[in-house]
Amino acid sequence: MDYAAAIRAELGDVDCTLILEPGRVITGNAGILVTEVQYTKVNTGGEKDKRFLITDAGMNDLARPSLYKAFHEILPVREPAEDAAKHQVDVVGPICETGDFMAKDRMMPDVQPGELLAVMSCGAYGFSMASTYNSRPKVAEILVDGDQFRVIRERESYEDLVRGEDLSTLP
Repeated sequence: MDYAAAIRAELGDVDCTLILEPGRVITGNAGILVTEVQYTKVNTGGEKDKRFLITDAGMNDLARPSLYKAFHEILPVREPAEDAAKHQVDVVGPICETGDFMAKDRMMPDVQPGELLAVMSCGAYGFSMASTYNSRPKVAEILVDGDQFRVIRERESYEDLVRGEDLSTLP
């Protein structure tokens, strides 16, 4: 109700019918995917150098950029200095496929291996579209409420991936 009241207040006397998908609007921005930079890489020799941030999150964790070029803001978890240099980078995953990316040609501050990135607006479709593609366990889910947090879904294990498989019927 608060959401609808806020929209009515903004619209004033505008005579129109609005059709909204409030679930996406509300939950989309409520979740983030936190990923660690594993490596930085610079390909040289072309017209200009191509920079990559290789992370531990892949297209199986967040399929939207690969599937339909969805935009997700990506921010360093630790805020960089205001005067930090920025570079155009591709933020990619570890799966080594062309579609394994979170962002292409994105301006980002210098980020080093071990640093964390927050991929924003993953709440509506992040985990619900995640898969175990390439034998990658699904990530843990953490609920944050103010300054409190708790694990609400453990990270899957290899045993979770093979549960239910039965090789006893093979010759």
